[in-house]
Amino acid sequence: MQIEDIYKLFLESKGVCTDSRQTKKNTIFFSLKGKNFNGNLFADQALSQGCSFCVIDDEKYKKSEKYILVDNVLICLQELASLHRSKLTCSLIAITGSNGKTTSKELISSVLRKKYNVLSTEGNLNNHIGVPLTLLKLNKSHQFAVIEMGANHLKEIELLCEIAKPNFGIITNIGKAHLEGFGSIDNILVGKTELYRYLDKNNGTVFVNNDDKKLSKSTYGLNSISYGSESIYAPQITIDDIYVNILCLGITFKSNLIGKYQKFNLALAICIGDYFKIDKFLIQEAIQNYIPKNNRSQIIKTKRNKVLMDAYNANPNSMRETINYFDYINYEKKFLILGDMLELGDTSEKEHKEIINLITEKEYEFILVGDIFSSIKKENSFKNVDSVPKKNLLELEKYFILVKGSRSITLEKILNYL
Repeated sequence: MQIEDIYKLFLESKGVCTDSRQTKKNTIFFSLKGKNFNGNLFADQALSQGCSFCVIDDEKYKKSEKYILVDNVLICLQELASLHRSKLTCSLIAITGSNGKTTSKELISSVLRKKYNVLSTEGNLNNHIGVPLTLLKLNKSHQFAVIEMGANHLKEIELLCEIAKPNFGIITNIGKAHLEGFGSIDNILVGKTELYRYLDKNNGTVFVNNDDKKLSKSTYGLNSISYGSESIYAPQITIDDIYVNILCLGITFKSNLIGKYQKFNLALAICIGDYFKIDKFLIQEAIQNYIPKNNRSQIIKTKRNKVLMDAYNANPNSMRETINYFDYINYEKKFLILGDMLELGDTSEKEHKEIINLITEKEYEFILVGDIFSSIKKENSFKNVDSVPKKNLLELEKYFILVKGSRSITLEKILNYL
């Protein structure tokens, strides 16, 4: 069956799904494969639960016309999403970068929703599967799509751009994230700027932080809108208790964000809102109402302590920035619970040692969690969350506690004992 024929079935359906445990009636099930599973095995189950069709790529599972046989289910999903995107006229903003993608995506979406109908990436659906699934939720009523794009290898952003066809693009920054996959910081720059090259080729527009000289240099010759200290969107930062506020466009934008580095995420959202003709006071309202969630820079008050829960992701840049910002928080007792930073390749031991040196120099009380940290420093270090003595955590009272580490360390489990 040709992709155009599958598209006709898609338009008559109620969408697509890839998990047989979460099927909905009259959706099309895509039997994706992974390292440890074969989606073709679940096609029967999906149909029995109300799916209208199943897309499979193994002929032995085809039992009726309800089974659509293709060469590769993943490629079919991507082609379907790309075709669907090409039929729609909404403006699509693509966001990538080493840090701040999700925060920027949420801020920008919140601002744009003050005037427009917006679809944005849900959760962490930012890869070669998640981006197509998001695009297939677009409909003619949407005026904007704000799409997060993640990558840990070269050519991945290029592929996502070919699928999503962005009109606008943002690279938040270039940092030491996914070094294991990219191989070097230079390759990270090459990989992320695949977005710029796509936009250049397709007459798109880039929003760029002019304080980032590498990124600014990479936009030479492109259609670009600048934010940062050398633009009309220069953010003058103030700290209100623990939160970052900025003065921009002549008014103060209050936020619920932590960390001085957030000033650029805020300036970006203001810049985009202004570019798309949203009143600055509506932008101000959108920013003030945005509250981080899902263990991303969340402030949580427990019965005994105040916790900065930032356990969704960590790399050397974001870890260092957050620890340094912790210095500015006016609190009598402060404590760090830090987890391993993963996917750093050959630089892993060096980067973890530097973080240990930083917190030792600052004389913070701390607990370290993970194989890498615990192999370097034995004192107050534990291989995993479950091996951290609960007694130690329960003794913490009237502290401000920073909890930060890579997602797979699952530091959020510690919250129940704080």
